[in-house]
Amino acid sequence: MTKRPLLEMSVETLDAALAAVRGGADRVELCEDLSVGGVTPNGQLLREAREKIRVPIFAMIRPRAGDFCYSAPEFQQMKQEIALAKSAGMDGFVLGILTSEFTVDIPRTAELINLAAPLPVTFHRAFDELHDLSQGLEDVIATGATRVLTSGGQRNAEEGSAELVTLLGQARDRITVLPGGGIRPANLRRIAQATRAAEFHSGLSNLLPKAGIAHREFEEGVRALIKVLEEEARDLQPASSAD
Repeated sequence: MTKRPLLEMSVETLDAALAAVRGGADRVELCEDLSVGGVTPNGQLLREAREKIRVPIFAMIRPRAGDFCYSAPEFQQMKQEIALAKSAGMDGFVLGILTSEFTVDIPRTAELINLAAPLPVTFHRAFDELHDLSQGLEDVIATGATRVLTSGGQRNAEEGSAELVTLLGQARDRITVLPGGGIRPANLRRIAQATRAAEFHSGLSNLLPKAGIAHREFEEGVRALIKVLEEEARDLQPASSAD
């Protein structure tokens, strides 16, 4: 049977992480403050998530909101945050540094990735701010990252589907291109059919409760995403030969 694509869910609370796992998520990206695209989660959240969750957890390493050009003290802070997340038992990291010219800061990103080793690193959607995505992909590969999260340089993955197809072809087996940005049950089928990516990323921010209310709708939304991916995998299954 054709294996369905993997689903990663970004969350900012333990309750949301647990709901994502109940809904069938294969991996969790753990952040704080998703309203600004996510920043590094605090140590308590890292430890509690690790204690309660058995699927892989990737921790966001981002010292602040705003641009992705970091000062020397901020760069040092990112190193400390990687060490803290490692000690909390995280399975990987999500990070990225750009230059003021909107290119990948290869040396400093590579330094963080070496510090994270042997755990895998996803270069996050700072990638979508690059002026040249094709060259940017080569630069991200040069850093040693194992994944790149991208909407193809557009507002969301559906609008960026054509560029995602190009990036997937360019990447081949050198790095995993992880489509993300505005992915919902209503559009995932179109994105999956266009890209045939092996992994997808969603946050379902439209379904997150505002003040500690039960995460039932979020959990059902994750389940709906999984259903789409399972149906797509079934549709790709070769017809069995007649006896």
